[in-house]
This record gives sequence, C-alpha cells and structure tokens, in this order.
Amino acid sequence: RQSQHRRLINQMNRHKLKTQIKKLRTAITSGKPAEAKALLPETFSLIDKSVQKGVIKQNTGRRYKSRLTKSVNGQAA
Repeated sequence: RQSQHRRLINQMNRHKLKTQIKKLRTAITSGKPAEAKALLPETFSLIDKSVQKGVIKQNTGRRYKSRLTKSVNGQAA
C-alpha cells in the first residue's frame, strides 16, 4: 500500500514538472519573450523541488535549467 501511494505521489510530481516545462517551451517557441521570462522562475522552483523530492537527479535538473535559460536569453536577443 505504501509503495502504491508513493508511486501516485511521484507520478503527480513528475506530471507537474513536465507540464511546467512544456508551458515554458511553448512560450519560447511561440515568440513571447515576456511570458517566457515570467515562467522561468516558476519553472526553476519546480525543477528544484523535483530534485529535492527525488523525481529527477541533480545533474538533470541543472541541465534543464541551463538549457531553458539559454533558450529564453537567446530568444530575447
């Protein structure tokens, strides 16, 4: 029972993370730099929480943050 409960919690956390990253990537590709910059701190927070909860590994979180920042900054230029 406990492992089933943890599985559901992990699924929810993973789903939240993936949804937030998709929102940010959509804002980047649709050419809305203001919206993308606004979503960036939210997404970073969720990535950090996911790393803390063990949904993703630390290096994976750092890689996501790096690439997302690069694409948001590249879009503004």
